[in-house]
Amino acid sequence: MCKTEYAVCGSPHLLEGSLSAFLPSLNLAPRLSIPNPWIRSYSFDGKEEWEVNPLYCNTVREIYPYSNSNRLLNIVDMAIFDFLIGRGGRRSGGGKEEAPLICASPPRFGRHSHDEISILAPLSQCCMIKRTTLLRLQLLAEPEYRLSDVMRESLLQDPLAPVLTEPHLLALDRRLQLILEAVGKCIDTFGEATVVANDTQSPAADRAKLDT
Repeated sequence: MCKTEYAVCGSPHLLEGSLSAFLPSLNLAPRLSIPNPWIRSYSFDGKEEWEVNPLYCNTVREIYPYSNSNRLLNIVDMAIFDFLIGRGGRRSGGGKEEAPLICASPPRFGRHSHDEISILAPLSQCCMIKRTTLLRLQLLAEPEYRLSDVMRESLLQDPLAPVLTEPHLLALDRRLQLILEAVGKCIDTFGEATVVANDTQSPAADRAKLDT
């Protein structure tokens, strides 16, 4: 039943949505629910600290579990992914260091015509990124491995194809360039050795997969 206080109602009674998998109870699968430090305020009364303090990441680095650089690097990865799809407002990212559990509702691609730069705050404020992530992004910016082309080809195999409109696919390429520009500014300011963190995965595997 639709009420006036609901932000969205069906037309007339049906509403398109997404299917979510419910997690087991905490007794069966113990896990942590850790708030995203860059959560949005959703209020007209004020803003979150990260929205007004460009040095906010210095505070986050002192807070457990983000005092662990791996956790913070995972948050940066999440922000990059969210920016690519235009999805802001992710509220949590719990789970173990090696397997973060990223939670959000609802998942979606945002407007293709708008790039919400604030989603990249973890990257631009912390100025850190995994080397493998950077190499993959650089690879997907190459003409022969362009992200929109890779995504378009992948989605052709989906029973619901076409899943994304052409403007959404082209928005991926545009946003990818903005991410690389943000990383470039960080490197110019702090140096590559400080910004780009070595991780244990093998980036060569990504190129091998694309070559096949």
